[in-house]
Amino acid sequence: MKIIIGLIILAILFAVGITLGTQNDQLVHVNYLVAQGDYRLSVLLAIVFVAGFLIGWIVFGIVLLRLKMRNSGLRKKVERQHRELEDLRALPLKE
Repeated sequence: MKIIIGLIILAILFAVGITLGTQNDQLVHVNYLVAQGDYRLSVLLAIVFVAGFLIGWIVFGIVLLRLKMRNSGLRKKVERQHRELEDLRALPLKE
């Protein structure tokens, strides 16, 4: 349900962005490291937004993968310690 609501909100934002982008046809001059060019402001904003979105998802994915790997390692460690504890409980007491 959360995914559907998120997709609906994303679609609404996308539609609003396209609507505003079609109304904004101002040219801007951009100097970047290798070259320069004149671009429509709406296209430039869309490119920067998409690039930021992708970079954010890549960083999120890397952090999530690292956390899942750490979680997996900790689960194995807990299982190993649980087995050792059960083995110690099974040993007879020395009196």
